[in-house]
Amino acid sequence: MIDIHNISTHCTRTEFVGTTVLDTIGLVISGIDDTLLSTMNISTKYHTLGLFSSRTGAAGQITAIDDAVKATNTEVLSIEFPRDTKGWGGHGNYIVIGGNDVSDVRHAIELALELTKKNAGELYISDSGHLEFTFSASAGAALQKAFHAVPGQAFGFMAGSPAAIGLVMADAAMKASAVNIACYMTPSIGTSHSNEVILGISGDASAVKAAVLEARQVGLELLIGMGSYPEIPGTPYL
Repeated sequence: MIDIHNISTHCTRTEFVGTTVLDTIGLVISGIDDTLLSTMNISTKYHTLGLFSSRTGAAGQITAIDDAVKATNTEVLSIEFPRDTKGWGGHGNYIVIGGNDVSDVRHAIELALELTKKNAGELYISDSGHLEFTFSASAGAALQKAFHAVPGQAFGFMAGSPAAIGLVMADAAMKASAVNIACYMTPSIGTSHSNEVILGISGDASAVKAAVLEARQVGLELLIGMGSYPEIPGTPYL
C-alpha cells in the first residue's frame, strides 16, 4: 500500500514546471509516446508538449497562454473547457501547446503561470456567482482558437454567472462602445453547460476596453446585489 505522506509537496519530476492561483498547474512532456500522441488527435508533429490546466478560470489563463506563445517559438494545439470551477458556475481549462525545443515550451509555460497570477485580478467569486473579464490589446492564436478573436485586433472578454447577469453585462458592453461580437456563449451554446453567459468582443482598443469596464461595473452591482461581496484572487488590473 502506498503511503502518500512519503511524497513531497515539492514536486521534482522533470515534467513539473509550477503552479499558481486558481488551482493552475503547468507541465512539460519532452518526448510524448507516439501512440498516445496519435490518439490525442491534435494533428501535430511536435513531440514536446506544454500542458496548462486549472480548476477555475478560463479567459485569464487563455490570455496568458496567448501572450506566452507570442513571446516564444511555440504553437497552441488545443483548448478545452472542462465543466469544473470547484462547484461554481463556470469552467476550468485544459490547454496543450507544442514546440520543437524543450526550453521554448518550458519558458512558454513559465510565462503563462506568471501572467495567470496577474490576470486572476479580474475574476470575482462569491457564494452567489462569479464574473470574469480579460483584455488583450492584440489578440493572438490562443484567443482566436478559443473565442474567435480577430488576430491583431484588441479583444475583450466577459463572463457572468448566474447566466442572466452575463446577458445584462453583454448588453451593457454592446451599448457602451462600437465593437464587434467575436463570440457569444450560453449554458447550451459553446460551453460545457456552465451557468454563465460569455461575450467576446473585438475592435478598437479603447472601445473594447471601455465596453469591458462598463460590463464589469454592471456585473459587480448585480452580483453584490445578490447578497455578498466577491473575493478576488489577485489585484484588479483593468
